[in-house]
Amino acid sequence: MLARLWHIFWGGPKGGNLSARDAHARQRGGVLLIDVRSPAEWQAGHAEDALHIPLGDLTRNLDLLPKDGEIIAMCQSGLRSGIAAMILRSRGFERVFNLNGGFMAWYGEGLPIETDGRSRLRRVRGGSMASR
Repeated sequence: MLARLWHIFWGGPKGGNLSARDAHARQRGGVLLIDVRSPAEWQAGHAEDALHIPLGDLTRNLDLLPKDGEIIAMCQSGLRSGIAAMILRSRGFERVFNLNGGFMAWYGEGLPIETDGRSRLRRVRGGSMASR
């Protein structure tokens, strides 16, 4: 049981924390980056090609996520995305990473960002918009 809790909270061998640069490299290689920030935070600017699912809507939208692929969770600073990663691991998603430092780290590294005007939006369960 202790090993299971360790895996859920800290990622075990198939998850954990990533730097912004490592997350970007994995994203360019096809890994899904999800942004769990609020719609207002998302609209102000977000990582290019990220999928927006606010944290409060995450459990209602698990079917949008690849159960067998890698997922990187991102928020503003890394706290909410850490919670999102724990939720996903507890729901059977094996390869989930948290972007350490969140959008602030991404932006600070000068990695590609876009504003909501360039996003493709789709409605997700819960009333919010999932964007990609």
